Amino acid sequence: MQGFNKYYPPDYDPSQGGLNKLRGKHALGDRARKIDQGILITRFELPFNIWCGTCNNHIGMGVRYNAEKKKIGNYYSTPIFSFRCKCHLCDGWFEIQTDPKNTRYNVVSGARQKDEDWNPEENGGFAIHDTEGKAAPVDPLAALEKTTDAQTHLTKVQIPRLESLQTVSEHYNSDPYALSSKVRKRFREEKKIEQQNAKADDILKGRYGLPATLSLVEDNEKALQEAKQEWEKGKLELASRESAKRRKLMGSTTSTSLSSIGRSSRPSSSCSKPPNDTLSSLRARILENTAKQSSLSRLKSVAGGNGNFAGK
Repeated sequence: MQGFNKYYPPDYDPSQGGLNKLRGKHALGDRARKIDQGILITRFELPFNIWCGTCNNHIGMGVRYNAEKKKIGNYYSTPIFSFRCKCHLCDGWFEIQTDPKNTRYNVVSGARQKDEDWNPEENGGFAIHDTEGKAAPVDPLAALEKTTDAQTHLTKVQIPRLESLQTVSEHYNSDPYALSSKVRKRFREEKKIEQQNAKADDILKGRYGLPATLSLVEDNEKALQEAKQEWEKGKLELASRESAKRRKLMGSTTSTSLSSIGRSSRPSSSCSKPPNDTLSSLRARILENTAKQSSLSRLKSVAGGNGNFAGK
């Protein structure tokens, strides 16, 4: 209930005090029914699994009870509280107390805590470091040597390192505007070069009909040398093939002419050649001349093409 929603009877007199005092009730209501014994009824949640000592049943962690909270002492300035709860499975009571020294809860009576301690060293893990273990006796000479080594390391390693870092920091942060101007100038120059290269690549792609998404390799001395070597190699192979064709063609024409000359130098058995022999020899000569003319024109065109391509 809100404060302004409380009901004040007609016979209420403000001099009598508040409504709780008028009715003889505590402000916490039924929770403070044992407040005269120093006990306050509060909601308590089990912090771990327990076994009830009366019915021997398991009670899981997180089960809530209406516990009787009571202060039983102090650990320095931190109060120690006791929570007395009634088992919901039987009529037995169990009591749990706080332990501020070890920051945990302890079961005092009526139940027992489920043992869930796990030793990592026994299960293949690493042992927990004991920060409150017994310290070894301090060796004065070892402590002095350690102090001397630390002082030497400080003077010979750490201080020069800090000085060098400070020098580098002052070098790069002494004039930020000049450094920024230098960087921007360099970026502008690189940007101009990149734009020129991109423009030249676009012109080359447009000339040869290459796709716009194709990325061209930048020219360098190694790539140019390799391309030149490949060009010379291809040129020599083409020349060797053409010379082989030329030799083969010249050999065939020579053999044909020699055979025709041999046929013409043979003595004829008769004074006049038969018409069939004359017609066949004329046909062979015409075919021979046509083959010579076509081979010479082909050789000229190939030689002219090679010269133009080499010039380009």
